[in-house]
Amino acid sequence: MEGSGFQLAVLLTAGVIAGLWLLARGMGGYRTATRIGDTGTSRIATIAAGEVRVSGRIEAAEVMLISPLQSAPCLYYRSSIVSGDDDLVVGDDRSEERAVGFRIVDETGDIRVFPRGARWDAPTRFDDRTGMFGEEPAGLSRRTGSAIGPTEVDQEAAIAALLTVRPVATDEAEADGSLLSGFSAGSGGRSRHYREARLAPGDEVTIVGRAMPFSDLADPTEADAAYGSGVGTDDPEVAADIAEAREAGLLADDPEEAWGNAAIPGFGIGRPVRAPELDPEADALRLGTAEDAARTERRFAIVPGALVLASAPDVPLLIAHGMPGVAAGRNQGTFMVGLLGAVLAIGSAMALAILVSGGFGS
Repeated sequence: MEGSGFQLAVLLTAGVIAGLWLLARGMGGYRTATRIGDTGTSRIATIAAGEVRVSGRIEAAEVMLISPLQSAPCLYYRSSIVSGDDDLVVGDDRSEERAVGFRIVDETGDIRVFPRGARWDAPTRFDDRTGMFGEEPAGLSRRTGSAIGPTEVDQEAAIAALLTVRPVATDEAEADGSLLSGFSAGSGGRSRHYREARLAPGDEVTIVGRAMPFSDLADPTEADAAYGSGVGTDDPEVAADIAEAREAGLLADDPEEAWGNAAIPGFGIGRPVRAPELDPEADALRLGTAEDAARTERRFAIVPGALVLASAPDVPLLIAHGMPGVAAGRNQGTFMVGLLGAVLAIGSAMALAILVSGGFGS
């Protein structure tokens, strides 16, 4: 095959691959649109146990996340850094996906959402790349602290944070050692493509999943956090380790014994409802007021019989940005693009077969 024929073969092969990728993405959009459209919306105040669809505005529950690429408070993010020109990966691409539990609110009430195992359809909030001379995009604001942040920061805490001098992150490691670990400012001569999809408090979403009593969750702590590469709670090695620790008497039955100060409501946000045990040289914490205690109780305590939204083996959780009509329409559009991808893949495959067989007069 001559040089021009080889180049054409490469282009046709790329067409097949791109078409199949679009088709797979389109089928995912079709399944999402169908699932949203086939389930009627339930009002939160009158919701019943079983598969439901709810829509409304999301609010933070216990904690929020801080996104890696823009340091934005959020409840879910999917971030990626791809190195190389035109997204040709050169071996050090990174991605990170994370979520925490939250509440969804409509005009009738609110319900708690446990996102473990959820499928997310979130909008891309940041999509940019390094400049011609390796300069970072203006919208990039790399996270330099913890990935977890409080839902409320009082004035004193905000002032203290502003006055705290923190070391600048280096090439060796970022403060949280995750997505940004090893990536410093400046691209070292290689292009980088940054993407970040997020859902933040105040966003409107549509959720399809199972409403179940809180007491039916096997492990609320595990269900309350979602990691893109997390280990399932049914992992046999994890289960064996837990069983061994329980048999050896290493697991505490009492939360206060196991967690210490962390078991005190409000301790994690600097407003404990009762005095914690601290090192004598540590700064004393101001105790929370009765109002703080009530707000903390509402945020952290869920009665066993209260209905929550979570994934079940037969009903995986779907969380899509936008109200039902918007979310379903967006995914229908993705499906239509997928059909065009199928046409591209078929056409490219037929042309490639003709080229290989010498049908183009090679």
